[in-house]
Amino acid sequence: MSNSGLICLGLTTLDVVALPIDALPADEGTTLVERIVIVAAGTAGGAAMVAAALGLETRLATALGGDLAGRVVRLALEDQGVDLALIETLPDLPTSTTILAVNSQGGRPNFHAMGAGFFAGPSDAIAKAASQTRFLHYAGVGGPRLDGGPGAQLLETAKAAGATVTCDLISPQPGALDELRRLLPYVDYFLPSAAEAVMLSGRDDLADAARFFTDFGAGNCIIKAGARGAVALLDGAVITVPSYEITPVDTTSCGDAFCAGFIVALDKGYSPHDACRFAGATAALVAQGPGTLGLLAGFDDVKSAMSTLSTRAA
Repeated sequence: MSNSGLICLGLTTLDVVALPIDALPADEGTTLVERIVIVAAGTAGGAAMVAAALGLETRLATALGGDLAGRVVRLALEDQGVDLALIETLPDLPTSTTILAVNSQGGRPNFHAMGAGFFAGPSDAIAKAASQTRFLHYAGVGGPRLDGGPGAQLLETAKAAGATVTCDLISPQPGALDELRRLLPYVDYFLPSAAEAVMLSGRDDLADAARFFTDFGAGNCIIKAGARGAVALLDGAVITVPSYEITPVDTTSCGDAFCAGFIVALDKGYSPHDACRFAGATAALVAQGPGTLGLLAGFDDVKSAMSTLSTRAA
């Protein structure tokens, strides 16, 4: 039987999103806002939510605390159809949680409590699942139980079994380069943000930054640049992918949505270039509403957005 589905491995958080907040109240004052939403999110958890919403069989390998926040995250994931069998509960830690004060321009100053998600780790069950999946999305760089070899071993297992391996980052430290040297030889598509790519590579030009990571061993590199679209180095050729014209409401999960949309499009047989366009449309729908899914309802919504939304001029 051929391998199938997606595993997302790494950070999962509970996000509390309030909007719009353009100024904090003074002292003990109260400000009424339009909406507060509570969602499952994170570099792995958010990508899993979006991939499941797009119809791809998705498993999440992460760690949650044994608290109410962890139970809320499980409920949100389960409601979206994400398989929870690979989730570990760390009873002595709180669930990773982020509070986001989203302003009227879609910006998102935030407050983060690190929690259990930072300690997502390997297990025999995850290793077995990695050998049976079609896609492995790795979002564990910086995790103390994954860095230094265990994460790379999981990627090597998945790659040897024929999986397509993708990798994203979350607030990497300069020391992340050492881990990327271990990981990228097993990564088919590396998908950092523009800020992450520039910081880690030391190169302001995104095409040059992409080459820096393929020189590290990544098969391809797609740098997500928000409203500027994406710059992709695919099979050695530099491609610029324009973004879509939208009015953003909350851009918190756009990077995770881009990764999930890209993977789902590959699963549907799209070329990598067209998968980037599908990924951008996925992120555009997510950005137009609050939380992890925004206005995204399903695969057909993204196909429609690709044909109806205007693209920004380069």
